[in-house]
Amino acid sequence: MPKRILQGTVVSDKNDKTIVVNVERRFTHPIMKKTVRRSKKYHAHDEANTAKVGDIVQIEETAPISKNKRWTLVTQA
Repeated sequence: MPKRILQGTVVSDKNDKTIVVNVERRFTHPIMKKTVRRSKKYHAHDEANTAKVGDIVQIEETAPISKNKRWTLVTQA
């Protein structure tokens, strides 16, 4: 099964080798027919501590690294 790749914005890089990425998704409400925005934060592994707050990054699903980390940094724009 292919690994999911999500794109989002780094909102925190305070922890060592960890970033927090805010991923926003948009969908049409089934009844109101209006576009709705929902966001979720993911903890991702950043081995080299390269990503900074405000960067747009892509994260990839991976095996659990710690209690909260199940994603790893792929690329940053």
